[in-house]
Formats: sequence, C-alpha cells, structure tokens
Amino acid sequence: MKRLIILGDGMADHPVASLGNITPLQYADTPALDRLAQTGRCGMLMTIPEGFSPGSEVANTAILGYDLNEVYEGRGPLEAASIGYDMQQDDMAMRCNIISTGHNDEILNHHGGHLTTEEGTELIKYLNDRLGSDRVKFIPGIQYRHLLVIKGGDKQIDCAPPHDHPGEKWKDLMIAPEHDTGYGGTVPKSETDRCDRMSAEETAQLLNDLILRSQKLLADHPFNRKRREAGLPEANSIWPWSPGYRPKMLTLQQMFPEIKKGAVITAVDLIRGIGRYAGLRPIDVPGATGLADTNYEGKAAAAIEALRTDDFVFLHIEATDEAGHDGDIDLKVKAIEYLDKRVVEPIMQALSTWDEPVRVALLPDHPTPVEKRTHVSEPVPFTIFTSGCKGDNVTAYDEVSCAQGSYGTLQLSQFMHEFMKPSKE
Repeated sequence: MKRLIILGDGMADHPVASLGNITPLQYADTPALDRLAQTGRCGMLMTIPEGFSPGSEVANTAILGYDLNEVYEGRGPLEAASIGYDMQQDDMAMRCNIISTGHNDEILNHHGGHLTTEEGTELIKYLNDRLGSDRVKFIPGIQYRHLLVIKGGDKQIDCAPPHDHPGEKWKDLMIAPEHDTGYGGTVPKSETDRCDRMSAEETAQLLNDLILRSQKLLADHPFNRKRREAGLPEANSIWPWSPGYRPKMLTLQQMFPEIKKGAVITAVDLIRGIGRYAGLRPIDVPGATGLADTNYEGKAAAAIEALRTDDFVFLHIEATDEAGHDGDIDLKVKAIEYLDKRVVEPIMQALSTWDEPVRVALLPDHPTPVEKRTHVSEPVPFTIFTSGCKGDNVTAYDEVSCAQGSYGTLQLSQFMHEFMKPSKE
C-alpha cells in the first residue's frame, strides 16, 4: 500500500466574525477536501504534548509517531539537518529569524518583510562576516529562516518565538537563562564537554549581545536603507530561538517496517530537517516558497511521482500558517482553496486510476487563528482515506464536522499508528 500525508500547516482556526462566525475552513470553497472527508474516516487529533509549546517542530514530529519527551531537541537541530550542517557534540543550534522591528521597539513581523532566499542569504552572510567567530556561526537557510550555531552553548535558556509575539516589545522578550525547560533532551555527559560548555547565563548574555549588534549592523546595510526610503518594513534584527543539541531519532523505516522508502516535500527547512532524521529523502520543487504564491501544482506532481517509487510521502504546505501569522483572513481562505483545487484535487484524481491501494491523510499540524496570529495548542481535524474502504458519516472537512467522525479524538502518535495499520476491506 502507498501512503501519503498532506499537511496544511496552521490550517485550522477559530470562528471569525467577519466570516459569519465560522472558521476559514468552513467558509472556504473546498469540494476536494470535503470529498476526501466524505470517503474517509475522520476525527480530531491533539498534536501537542503536555508541557510543550505549540510549535510546528513539536506538532509535525508527534504526527510522525515520535515521543517528544525522548527526541525533542528544539527547532535549531532540525534546521541544521535540513541544510546539511553536521552538528558536533558541543554544538548548540538555534533557529535564527531575520525579523522586522518598529520605531517603538515592537516586533512588526517574524519574517523581515517576507525576505526572498537571496535577500536573506545576503544579510545572514553579512552578519557572519562581522559577528562570526570560532564560537559563533551564522548559516544561511531559506528566506528569513536561518541557523545560528554556538559552540559550547547551553540550551537551558528561555527564548521567545517571534511569530508568537507580534506587536510586543522585543526588549521585554530578550533571552534569559532557564535551568529546567521541561522539554527533555540530553545534555552531553563527558567531563570535557561539561568543562567547555558555557553556563546558561553566559549563553543568554552572548545571544542578547548578538541581537543588539545585529541591529546596528543591519540598520546600515544598503538593503535596509532602500527599504527605509521606500517606507517598507526593514529586516533589521536577528531573533534566535528554539535551541538544542543533536537529537537521537529512529527512522520511520525502523519504527514501521511497512515503510521501505519515503520522501518529504516542503519549502521549509524545519520540515526538511525532521524528514532527514526520519529517514525521508527530500524532494526539491522549483518555485516552492512556503507562501501563498508557492508552486502548488509542482508539489502535487512531485508527490504523485514520488508515490510511484516510494511507500510513504509527507507533503507539507506552509501557506496557510503564514497567512494566519500575518492576520490575513482573505489570504488564509484563498490559501485553503488553493490547497483544495491545486493540490488535493489533482492528487486524488491521479491516484483514483491506480490499481495499487493507497491511503491518504489530510490534516494541519496545529491551529494558527488569524485573529490571534500565533499557534494554539488545540486538537486539529483530520481525515484518513483508504481505497476500497468505507468512510464514516462526515460530510465536510472542517473543525466542527471532523469532530463527529468515527475516530473521535486521538492523541499524538496514535495518529501515525492508525495511519500505518493494515487495510480493512
């Protein structure tokens, strides 16, 4: 059997007054999503373990069947795996956004005004040339999402994800030592490592100094001078967060013998990194941006082609999450409709002609309500379609309808175990 997970990042939401007090999923025109729910079995899934923040790194890892208390090491190490940086034992890796701040020290956005990869690469290399050292490395990623590696850094620090704090004062969110994060993970145990590793206080002080120095450097960069003259948001500060050491994860092939070969399709470093640790080969799609202008058709075609040779494909679409963080209701509805017509519909049409049985799941990783502009830890709707099997009585794909499905509410890795069960004709 071929298995495909289609994940619309942050797609779930809350009722919105301007939409008639229904959610964007309920409001959007989604015949393909609804048809998938009608022919599949539906339910709700809690993707965030107790004690964890509702980040995409947590939710997607849990969806794939991992116990976060055993494998979680933050977002940084996953991004390192994505871009091919081989973490060493004494490395602490962090996600490093380039963000926009305002004249009143507020966080305007978490993405530097939607930087292109070329723009983000230019800025992060500029910072590495001036702030990099034997201890500090800035490594380019995609768009505004980059990597900061601190040799000997201590991950027991409290960092604020910038997408969770739009409009707040960045000075109130500076990094602080936190000796017990509750997030699991293993501090290297060797005597040498303990001697060389900085304290949490020293790590926080170093990172805050890098933030302040980056702001002075970026303010003078020609890119930001041009943006200032044009009245556009400047990409004027780094914001490091989600630190961790190299994680220890089994591959999906080791966890589920049915998977002999698998692939991940995404425009986001984080998801690519999870896929690499999970033993999935990354597939690059030209024009995949992580925004609403992404190459939906290219991603759909890549998923269909990958399923011809692979047993398992994880297809990730970021656009709905970005629209939620920007508080753009119209764009979120449009991104949902794009997912419906340009991804799910062509995939299901293609798979309907195959003789080999297929199983397709559709779900978000977490809600990103447009009126909150941040992730929330709440169950998400899902449906699992299996060729040749009957669905339940759900008639639409949305937060309210799927709650009536035959799966009820599943928790964390239960989803993957249900998804991997043998087919029941």
